Amino acid sequence: ASFTVIKMAFNWSRFGWLCVARLKAVCFVKDAFLCERAFATKDTSSQLKIYTRTGDKGMSSNFAGKRLPKDHSIFEALGTNDQLSCTIGVAREFCVDINDDTATRLQEIQCILQDVGSHIATPRDVATETKLAQTVFADVHVDNLEKWIDEMSGDLPALTNFILPSGGKAASMLHLARTVCRETERRVTHLVRNGQVEESVARYLNRLSDFLFVAARHVCQQQGYTEEIYIRQD
Repeated sequence: ASFTVIKMAFNWSRFGWLCVARLKAVCFVKDAFLCERAFATKDTSSQLKIYTRTGDKGMSSNFAGKRLPKDHSIFEALGTNDQLSCTIGVAREFCVDINDDTATRLQEIQCILQDVGSHIATPRDVATETKLAQTVFADVHVDNLEKWIDEMSGDLPALTNFILPSGGKAASMLHLARTVCRETERRVTHLVRNGQVEESVARYLNRLSDFLFVAARHVCQQQGYTEEIYIRQD
């Protein structure tokens, strides 16, 4: 019995260390508008303050500990990634009444985007091995998106025209999220080219925009709306 207790204590200690490591990776770049404030703690008195005053002069820190101007390409990518998560959050609110997994999948994507933010905030060319290990981004997330895309595509009518962002509030917001995803991908591509972000993150964002397009068409169909098509205006 005592051995079991010791083993459980060890496992919880190891789990707690990993959680703290991941939390630090997100919280360290607070001024870049990550969603790092959404964390849980048993002791509410120990929560981090919303304001720190450390960014009042236009500088902030990445997870590698380097102070950079807030308009640095890393913070541009972080801010756009946060904007993407917020836009998906609004789209999700319009999807909660759909009787399928769309809302659940969107929430999972928001969590993964926090990991994307942690990765971006930890430049691969300067961070320590420990911090690099804490912010690895796996290709399995890309595989999951492709599986979801294939599942939803099977029930959709074939595309024979360009479609306009339309089809109800949920579908329209998902189209908007798709455009923000493309912007995030463009910001990240620069960092990948410079060796600061792994290609797996760019692949995920590229596939995510495809998922959001298909999801928009899917919820349009599920809610009984009609997609508006492009008609040349002569």
